[in-house]
Amino acid sequence: MTAWITWPLRLVAFAAWYVRELVVANVVVLRDNLTPGQDSTPGIARLDTRCRTDAEITLLAALITLTPGTLTLGTTTSADAKGTRVLFVHGMYAPDADALRAELRVMETRMLHAVRPSGDPT
Repeated sequence: MTAWITWPLRLVAFAAWYVRELVVANVVVLRDNLTPGQDSTPGIARLDTRCRTDAEITLLAALITLTPGTLTLGTTTSADAKGTRVLFVHGMYAPDADALRAELRVMETRMLHAVRPSGDPT
């Protein structure tokens, strides 16, 4: 019952967190474009998500793509028995695929906590 009461607050908190991340990503990209040299370290990562519905996977993919320096390349369902939903993401400023996955995992956890009425991101 408490989860339903806190649901609107979790949505607002996530929106505020995402706006902050959006501003930080814009500053990083802008700084890289306005200064000499290239600071990017582009790469692609496979992210096995915890999304259960089409709406969740679509929202996560859209949030990733809207964030400067990242782009969702595609999605599929893994061949394992669980049918895990998978995203392939191109990132410009992560040192390696594991670092990019870690950043994306934070976004996914916060998003799932906000959009699921129960608040359970697992």
